[in-house]
Amino acid sequence: MIEIIIETSITEEQGGKLDMKKPLVVGIAGGSGSGKSTTCSYIEKYLKEFSVKSIHMDDYFIEDPPMIVAPISRLIYEDHNHPDTIDFNRLLFDLEELLNRQDCQVILIEGLMTLYKDEIRDVLDLKVFVDCQADERIIRRIRRNMGWGQTFEDITSVYLDAVRYRHNEFVEPSRWHADIVLNGSKFSDTGLDVVIQWIKNNIE
Repeated sequence: MIEIIIETSITEEQGGKLDMKKPLVVGIAGGSGSGKSTTCSYIEKYLKEFSVKSIHMDDYFIEDPPMIVAPISRLIYEDHNHPDTIDFNRLLFDLEELLNRQDCQVILIEGLMTLYKDEIRDVLDLKVFVDCQADERIIRRIRRNMGWGQTFEDITSVYLDAVRYRHNEFVEPSRWHADIVLNGSKFSDTGLDVVIQWIKNNIE
């Protein structure tokens, strides 16, 4: 496992702000279809005057994912909602490269497991969880995945047989690590403003 060591300090001259010798790192987690990517896009949009880099955890899926035996139906599926399906070593390596280069002011990391691992949480300056009820998330997932060419039956089967159990096992508990929880059902300008303003306060 790659160990990332980052030194930060807070001085009176900085007025209690973070020492920006390194980029500010913001993690965005939440369930499938909760609005993580949308939140990431909003933050990028409202920070366009700054240099922002985004890391999308979906880009780090391993080629041969583990399998899951559905608890009820006992059908077998590829498991894309388990921590073992993410190449965390490569993700942490890329994150370390960004931190060491210091050619950006903000790094956004978004994905199901963003708040799951200590090694990632320890690097985050702000931890965000996007919350959305399960019925709305599955509808969003159906619309999105059918646009990718998947069938209604395939999408709903894997969700009901496997995804919802992994959500309860790995994703939902990670919300308790969050500094702020955003409403993914109805994006609040106030909630986003809080996140954006916090980031700006700690960059400038």
